[in-house]
Amino acid sequence: MTFEGFTQKDFEVFTIDGLEPRMAALIATVRPKLEALGAEFAPVLTSLTGDEMFAHVAKHARRTVHPPKDTWVAFAADKRGYKKHPHFQIGLWESHLFIWFALINEAVNKPTFAERLKAQQGDWLERLPASFVWSTDHTKPDTIDTFDPEMLERLAHVKKAELLCGVTINSAQVIEKGANLFNDIEATFAKLAPLYEIVLKG
Repeated sequence: MTFEGFTQKDFEVFTIDGLEPRMAALIATVRPKLEALGAEFAPVLTSLTGDEMFAHVAKHARRTVHPPKDTWVAFAADKRGYKKHPHFQIGLWESHLFIWFALINEAVNKPTFAERLKAQQGDWLERLPASFVWSTDHTKPDTIDTFDPEMLERLAHVKKAELLCGVTINSAQVIEKGANLFNDIEATFAKLAPLYEIVLKG
């Protein structure tokens, strides 16, 4: 399918009670759009990073009781998975859409990644738009407005530490943008690609 934008119905999936009903709605309405975004942006990110990128749409397969509160498509240079690698994400919470560069708790080599980011902090921090936000926990919708160097210290020394950087767009704006959301995602990834480059190659 061609991505034509998200609707109110897509965001309302996360208000449906029960694991099975919510998963059924998510699979029917949101997942095809994430798959379409995956097909569109894997080659875009391949071009931006120089690494072949593969799309991974969240399946939420391990859930047996609690319904998912968010969902996403992730992009990594590994056909088999993304969690242990630096990667990119596009996804939804009930309140907003997120576009991230992500190092999550399963990522390997986080101390090395943190040192590389610290070594070039002045350069990449200056280039990131002031509107970009941060997260240190991908399982929560909250974001942090400004970068704190302590984030890199935690990434280096705390096993479960995470670091995500990017953009959030509230649901009303996402719905209004329709298919034009594609341009926002592409522009965001272009700004985030240098972080990927630094993390992997120094």
